Amino acid sequence: MNVVAAFHAWRFTHFVVEDGIHTNNPEQLTASQRLWVLLTGIKNPKPVNQARPDFPYVTLYLSSPNGQLESWYSAVPEPRGTVALFHGYTSSKSKLLTEAATFRRLGYNVLLTDFAGNGGSAGNVCTVGHHEAEDVAAVMRLLQRRPGAVYIYANSMGAVATLRAEAELGVRPIANVLECPYGSMLQTAQSRFRSMHVPSFPMANLLVFWGGLENNFWAFDLDATTYAARTSTPTLLLWGKADPRVTRSETDAIYAALRGPKQRQYFPRSGHEPYWWKHQTLWEQTIQDYLSQQ
Repeated sequence: MNVVAAFHAWRFTHFVVEDGIHTNNPEQLTASQRLWVLLTGIKNPKPVNQARPDFPYVTLYLSSPNGQLESWYSAVPEPRGTVALFHGYTSSKSKLLTEAATFRRLGYNVLLTDFAGNGGSAGNVCTVGHHEAEDVAAVMRLLQRRPGAVYIYANSMGAVATLRAEAELGVRPIANVLECPYGSMLQTAQSRFRSMHVPSFPMANLLVFWGGLENNFWAFDLDATTYAARTSTPTLLLWGKADPRVTRSETDAIYAALRGPKQRQYFPRSGHEPYWWKHQTLWEQTIQDYLSQQ
């Protein structure tokens, strides 16, 4: 069981550079496909940027302890501030182009960044939020050397990385907009096993143990709820009520733990997906109203 868990953990946290199709989410697999994934691990090609902005931008390269990061920066006239956007697991900055365009329309400069191991950034390792916090800190150091207020918009893994960066690395934006952060690494591992309709114990625990050991950190401490309790940044927390991966109890615990001023908005019928897909007006109005209060 340890050998299987160690193999799965490596496949989960190390992207392959060869082209290929990523394994579907567990809830999309047939019973036979789930069995095959349990035996062989997921196919995890390095995410790539499938699109480019249709608004003016420049490409920037930043230094992080995890390697060189690639970012897209776009300025607007007379900005209200700058929004740094951070993507989720097996994703890239190109998946946030609609969100970036919305922030530009609301009057904000935007900076979209590929986490290390993703898109145009160096490497192929992803720690699902732990090491990625260093990338958040690197981006914020760049932006806070410039004039104007800085805000963070992040989803899923990016939201967890943001909370860790603020709790442990001293990152201080004006405000956060965080979408569907998971409660802890153990909880998200357990969720994936539940999605495959197999018992989560002890394999989820072993997966977390080996994932941390292989990447030089204690993964049982990767806990957004604990980070939230040490975060005083004003935060808007967003969650989809049909999310199969992040539970209501995880979301409520994170919200309750947040130390600073906080608001939340839940989206009916939305899963672990961009909320503007099904609720564009509500999503945009919620963010606009929140940022205008900061």
